[in-house]
Amino acid sequence: MTAAGATVQVVRPAGAGHETTVVLAACALILAVAGTVVSLRATRDVSQGVAAHQVDARRDLSPAEQGLYADLRVALDEIEADRGDADAVPTVAALAEWGLPPFVQDPSSARRGGHTWTLQTDGAARAYVGLSADTEVAGSLLMRVVPPGAEGAEDRHGHGTGSTADEAHGEPDVWFHRTAAAAPSALDDAGLTRAGWRQIAARFDAGVTRQRR
Repeated sequence: MTAAGATVQVVRPAGAGHETTVVLAACALILAVAGTVVSLRATRDVSQGVAAHQVDARRDLSPAEQGLYADLRVALDEIEADRGDADAVPTVAALAEWGLPPFVQDPSSARRGGHTWTLQTDGAARAYVGLSADTEVAGSLLMRVVPPGAEGAEDRHGHGTGSTADEAHGEPDVWFHRTAAAAPSALDDAGLTRAGWRQIAARFDAGVTRQRR
């Protein structure tokens, strides 16, 4: 019996549905805030494309070809240091005597295509041409060390010649041919392109930190 005038208040047990809704809403808010922060602070991965007459060093070359290209980058420093202000460039035999890959013939060079290297001349241009003995492993490569029209140029690194964009940025001027059986007769950009050679372009995404020193 309830005393007269007494107030009775019924307290119902809390339901799980309301609490679950609150928790889910809080989680959604946290995820939305976190996603916004990450999107604002993340570095966008931007890739630079290559021209029609070029191949990408990372995406279009096989591991063996990438190794040969890396060797040529190192060899170029030695070649330029030996040249100084002289017009002449070292012979292939001299580079082999220095032990510089890929010009030295050893088991490693045989496994990477067995290239035969020659020094080609076309007017003022000089280039080392490596013809592959096994194109299934690696194609042929060509590295110009004196670009066409170098005589009278502002300097010997491509500045003022307008020959290639890579030269202007200090990159090696290396060309690639998948099935070349003979050295090209012309070493200018147009002549190489007509003969099926394509310039190797080293393009790096924003997240790549390795740089040539």
